[in-house]
Amino acid sequence: MNLKKEILEWIFSIAIAIAIVILMTKFVFASYTVSGLSMYPTFNDRDKVVVSKISKTLNNIDSGDVIIFHENSKDDYIKRLIGKPGDTVSYKSDNLYINGKKVQEPYLKYNKNHKYSKTLTEDFNSKDLKGSNGKKTIPKNRYLVLGDNRLNSVDSRFEQVGLIKESQIVGKVGLRYWPLSEMKFKFNPKTFE
Repeated sequence: MNLKKEILEWIFSIAIAIAIVILMTKFVFASYTVSGLSMYPTFNDRDKVVVSKISKTLNNIDSGDVIIFHENSKDDYIKRLIGKPGDTVSYKSDNLYINGKKVQEPYLKYNKNHKYSKTLTEDFNSKDLKGSNGKKTIPKNRYLVLGDNRLNSVDSRFEQVGLIKESQIVGKVGLRYWPLSEMKFKFNPKTFE
């Protein structure tokens, strides 16, 4: 009789643990594997990252953060959030301007030093992007995202992506855990503040 009770307790404990893990991965965090080089050298192909889903729920995603979003029903992309609703964003002579203020992008240093064209990021304005409705200011619930490897990134500059909707955002990348030798927390350079 005692053994039966102990087995039931173990089964109950395991069921609770599984339920907690399922809830955590559904609402709090998820693991993703980076595919491609659009965020190189910040992330390499096959890097493994943890995404904080709760950061979206708590409205804790800022310009400069690296995010995962649903590009379509089967593909998720990893990009850097550059502009939020209410921002005006432009690139001029390979420099980023948000709301008229020049913003430093230290994560682009390697790619700027190794570019094979005159500029790493071509000149554009947020009003030129799909989803802007031709307005300078990024509309409500829309976000501008770019890959750090600008010459090898399909991002908001392209018609197929454009300004992404808030509903597409999965969350903020908080940790790279693989490869172990390159484990790192936080990817926002804090130059957007």
